[in-house]
Amino acid sequence: MLFEKRSAEPSLEAPSSSMTSEKGDNPLIWPLLSVLQSSNHSWKVHHLASELQNKGLMHDLDPLPEKDLFKRNFLLMNALYELQDILLPKQWLQVKAMEIQLFRIVPGNADLLHRQDAALRDYYLDWKNYDTSINVVREMLESFWNSYQEYIGVNIQLMNKGHALKVFELDDSASNKDIRRQWKKLALKWHPDRDQGNAERFKEVCEAWQTLRDKSLVA
Repeated sequence: MLFEKRSAEPSLEAPSSSMTSEKGDNPLIWPLLSVLQSSNHSWKVHHLASELQNKGLMHDLDPLPEKDLFKRNFLLMNALYELQDILLPKQWLQVKAMEIQLFRIVPGNADLLHRQDAALRDYYLDWKNYDTSINVVREMLESFWNSYQEYIGVNIQLMNKGHALKVFELDDSASNKDIRRQWKKLALKWHPDRDQGNAERFKEVCEAWQTLRDKSLVA
């Protein structure tokens, strides 16, 4: 059974020295626990990353932007799944990219939930996957992008090219570089998690970007 995996649980306030000094222990485990314990709301994985970065606990991990993003995400997910096992059977840590939350009461179906995430958990707990190839990283980022689109409710029906360029405030002469630069600028400007963000404008920008990507205007 899942809840028989550990014979003894470390203190939540002060993890044992043997555990913190264990070779390969992810240094984000305990800072993450502190952040999750200090709040009653759920977190998105990129918000947790920002919180840890603000605390000076996350730095650049790779000169290639895509691999840097992947490695940050890998460290976070690895730490979260490690922490999930550490906390059982006393507490339940829900680990979903867009909904990470610590619960004081373990749900009755926690064993089932734990088994359902087995493949993803095994991937992130295997350190051989940390330094994966750039092509694999791009595939995984694409998969995350598709999931994120579903999460924010982006329309899967593509805009026409002219409308998409208009949303991006560009014309037919725009280069791949122009499109990519404008995408980053507008996504950052309208992201709903920002103080001046706008969810509807952000969705429109996402839909325009997906159209331009699918039309092979962007490398």
